[in-house]
Order: sequence, then C-alpha cells, then structure tokens
Amino acid sequence: MTERTDITLAAINGKAPKIHSSAFIAPGCRIIGNVEIGPDASVWYNCVIRADVHRVVIGARTNIQDGTVVHCDSPKPSNPDGFPAIIGEDVLIGHMAMVHGCTLEDRAFVGLGAIVMDGSYIESDGMLAAGAMLTGKRIGARQLWMGRPAKYLRDLDDAAVEGNQAGVNGYVINGRMHAEALGLKD
Repeated sequence: MTERTDITLAAINGKAPKIHSSAFIAPGCRIIGNVEIGPDASVWYNCVIRADVHRVVIGARTNIQDGTVVHCDSPKPSNPDGFPAIIGEDVLIGHMAMVHGCTLEDRAFVGLGAIVMDGSYIESDGMLAAGAMLTGKRIGARQLWMGRPAKYLRDLDDAAVEGNQAGVNGYVINGRMHAEALGLKD
C-alpha cells in the first residue's frame, strides 16, 4: 500500500488513531487522537473525526458518510465522565451529520444533516430522520424521531429495519470498490 498523503491521521495527547486494515478511509478525511475504527467500516470523503478531549469508537461495518463531523466532549465539574462518542456496529450516518458526545448502538441510523448532541442515545435499530436534532434524549429501539428538536414519530416496521441493514451492506461493498478505484488495496 502506498503512503497516504490525502488524509490526516494525527496523534494528540499521546493517543493516535487505530484503524483496522479493512476499513476504508476516503481522501480528505481528518482523523485526530483517540479514535478506534473497526473492520469494514467506512469513513467517506472530507469527514472529520476528532478525539482530542475524549475518545471516539466506530464499530465494524459502520459508515460515516461524506462531510460528517464526529467529536466528543471533555470531562467537566458538572459531568466528570465527559461524553465520548461511541458508535456501534452496522450504523448508518448520513452525509453532513454532526455526531457529538453521544452513543449510537448497533444498527442505529442518523439521517442526512442530522445533529446528535452530547448525552444523546440511539438504541439498536433506532432512527433519527434527516435534518433532525436530538438534544440529550434517548431514541428507543426501532423508533423513528424527527424534527428540531427531535420528537418521537412512530415505530419502524421490519421492512424499514431490513432496508437500513441493506444500506450497511451496500456501503461495505461500495467502500471496497472505492478503495480499489483509488489504488488503496494491497
């Protein structure tokens, strides 16, 4: 594999990104600090993942789509544990989303341009609609929330959950195709 000069990987405070060899990291990405990215995950063009004040974990097969920002929040007297950004496996995060100091369980979905704020939590198969803003609340398993601020809309049926998982599988394949097209495969 050739040296990557089209992305930034940087250690800060003695912590460097740990990226699984099968993950796809697109050109233009900036990945800083205490970041861990799992197998077959994909981080698409021009994303910023910054773990300078806490940690960011991204699970296997999760995709962080173009232009998204993932960050965390440091411990403070009012919150001594701080807010890491913990993103499970098989998670879909749409283009231009803002994911900050929150937890996304396995198979969670964050829509295009959505914002997930400190202390928010999206359970397995939970979905935050495009453009929505979740402010310190919890989306239950298989629930769809939308709006600014986000509010519960309805439960997701099996077809919607299966559709999201098909999207995850598509991004794993697409990441491999982009890596090959860009000459990033061994």
